[in-house]
Amino acid sequence: MKTRQVVTNKFVTVWRGYFRKRVDMVKILNVVGARPNFMKMAPIIAEMKRRGGEISQTLVHTGQHYDDAMSGAFFRDLGMPEPDVHLDTRDGTHAEQTARVMMAFEGALAAERPDWVVVVGDVNSTLACALVATKLRIRVAHVEAGLRSFDRTMPEEINRVLTDQLSDLLLTPSPDADENLLREGIPQERIVRVGNVMIDTLYRQIERAQRSSILDDLRLIPQGFAVLTLHRPSNVDNPETLRLIFAALGEISRELAIVFPAHPRTQSRMREFGVEPPPGVRVMDPLGYLDFLKLWSNSKMTLTDSGGLQEETTALGVPCLTLRENTERPITVEQGTNQVVGVDHERIVSAAEAIIANERSKFARVPELWDGRTSERIVAALLSRADQQECQGERAATIEM
Repeated sequence: MKTRQVVTNKFVTVWRGYFRKRVDMVKILNVVGARPNFMKMAPIIAEMKRRGGEISQTLVHTGQHYDDAMSGAFFRDLGMPEPDVHLDTRDGTHAEQTARVMMAFEGALAAERPDWVVVVGDVNSTLACALVATKLRIRVAHVEAGLRSFDRTMPEEINRVLTDQLSDLLLTPSPDADENLLREGIPQERIVRVGNVMIDTLYRQIERAQRSSILDDLRLIPQGFAVLTLHRPSNVDNPETLRLIFAALGEISRELAIVFPAHPRTQSRMREFGVEPPPGVRVMDPLGYLDFLKLWSNSKMTLTDSGGLQEETTALGVPCLTLRENTERPITVEQGTNQVVGVDHERIVSAAEAIIANERSKFARVPELWDGRTSERIVAALLSRADQQECQGERAATIEM
């Protein structure tokens, strides 16, 4: 009998210790919605998993990008787990999409009751989920906070500014982002510079990407082509702007072939407007992460309106021409390989010809903290603030359905 009691007491002690550990774990709900989010969230999820004894995490996919080309292929390439919750909100106008995400996400929060909601980037899902969490008094951490183009005609700029105002923890990639937040009245104690988490993914996947057969499949040789991406409304929703860009690309493509993995929305606009790309521009469907990384990293240059590609090309030293009048990532111009050329024909062609002729002499370097360890700093920042939160019972009382 005495032996049985000892065993029982040990069992109770072990169970209580396990239960206490589970209760004390920081519960984090990670949100992704569109393809750029996946590249930023993948290393964060991996780091949280590595520290599994401290963190319980849930992955929510809002469904903003939902088809295989824009979502499924990226999940597979990045080794991301299947989402725990899929809201399946799909496309629509900015207002429709934001509203659908908010309504669906409220239910997910009521069910999960996390300590933190982590949002990344500047897509509609980022703002929608930050707004719902804030109203329910659940803390929000914004990865890639503080970036500014200072162009309020960009929907992404509105999303960035508002998400930063709502967030409790602002995780920034660069000094200019810190300065932007301080200028907007964000207290210093809410800002933590962690570096660029997209570069974590880039460094982790570059070796795998080089095993891709995409160059052979497309019959391309390294440095023998340029890569184009276009998806910003300011470029693809205006037929005249699209024609201006294609006219410049037509001139460039006489000297250097251009490969254009086109966003489905961009392809739709091209058909709607009857705008045909020049003969030297090879249009194809979107690629998965590994194939696309192999493609652009072996190109002579990239021409893009993507913020993420400006950063990735800086990290690998690939020349980049940004087809916009501004950038929310000025550090890629100041320190990296990026040039902002807008949609002006002469600026685009002149900059491209200089790269083709190997006349680009600008010194470029990788910015500080773009070292592949940003996800570690992000998770450390979240855990270090865990003891500052309200207890879960108090938060849960604010959630009414």
